[in-house]
Amino acid sequence: MTLSLSLSFAVILAGGWLSGRLFSALRLPPVLGMVIFGIAASFGRSYAPPVLAELDPFLKSFALMVILLRAGLGISRSSLSKAGITAILMSFLPCLFEGAALTILFRIFFDFGWPAAGLTAFMLSAVSPAVIVPSMLDLKAQNKGKRNDVPTIILAGASADDVFAITLFSVFLGFATSGQTPDAAQAARSAATSALPVTRALLSIPLSIGGGILAGIVTGLALSLLFRRHHASLRATEKALILLVSGTLLVRAGDTLHFAALLGLMTAGFIILERHERVAHELASKLGKIWIFAEIFLFVLIGFSLDVSVALDTGTKGLAVIAGGLVFRSLGVLVATAFSRLTLRERLFCVIAYIPKATVQAALGGVALSRGMPEGNTILAIAVLAIVFTAPAGLLGIRFFGPRLLDQAEHA
Repeated sequence: MTLSLSLSFAVILAGGWLSGRLFSALRLPPVLGMVIFGIAASFGRSYAPPVLAELDPFLKSFALMVILLRAGLGISRSSLSKAGITAILMSFLPCLFEGAALTILFRIFFDFGWPAAGLTAFMLSAVSPAVIVPSMLDLKAQNKGKRNDVPTIILAGASADDVFAITLFSVFLGFATSGQTPDAAQAARSAATSALPVTRALLSIPLSIGGGILAGIVTGLALSLLFRRHHASLRATEKALILLVSGTLLVRAGDTLHFAALLGLMTAGFIILERHERVAHELASKLGKIWIFAEIFLFVLIGFSLDVSVALDTGTKGLAVIAGGLVFRSLGVLVATAFSRLTLRERLFCVIAYIPKATVQAALGGVALSRGMPEGNTILAIAVLAIVFTAPAGLLGIRFFGPRLLDQAEHA
């Protein structure tokens, strides 16, 4: 018997919410409970309606869009100016250190080709907005680390880190899918739709980033003007609806024109905050409520997609590679903060805050499998392993060391 889509949604929402509440009561990340519920539900995958698999990519993309918009609405220009060059270095150096190391490790330990190793490495090297954004906003609300604005450095750096990782993931995905030739017709379709020549793909990185920022500025200015002119006649919920529709169109345009749409989302949020702070706070509040639903779908579905037997086979070797990547990420954080005003305690907190992985891995972990790559199941299993082990470690580390390291730095 196949469940209806409405009943499937009810099971996902109810099960994800209850499992998240249970893990929250245990002082563990709610997302971990949602992933585990999704893994348990995967044993009844045969009862799921086929349309759920078709909706899966959109639901994950929507969740990622919500959290990045929320991140952009929480970063002010004054805080970003104060964070300065450190936030810029934190946005790409740790990701590059980890991504480069993981590419080699996947090549050695899993015998992946270079394109598959690269896309897996940069999918895995992104930190989790789902864990970091709420945690840093909480620390900002408590005035922790205010002297050197450590939460803002991490918030801005981590959010841009995700965009940087996703951009490089997309480049390697183009390499990987263009190299697949199961048959001539599929190869032709792949080359026509998703493949980019190597030189063009490399040149596309700065163009993609610049295009994303420009698109975000235009979108942010247009929305700011609309909200300013119709502030009284539009309710906060209607403004949030307009923002989400605009964000969806921006992501769609980015997919078509090959620019970093996710960076555009953050930029749009930043522009709205600068131009209309009151509206930005209203939108951030509404997005926080929408995230409750989006988060459940994102993390339950990533667990639901997992092949448990492949995850067990990946096991120890996968965890060793993930740990190796985190060592190089930590080194990248220390290099990025080496010449900053941050104290040693604050720099150590930055290392801890850059541990958790969840959102991007949940959104992108199944892409290789959906594209028919032979490594797809293994890549998905590694993504889930990264979530299960780094999300709780990172969140518990932020909760425990944040007040201690940042407070001591404040009064040093």
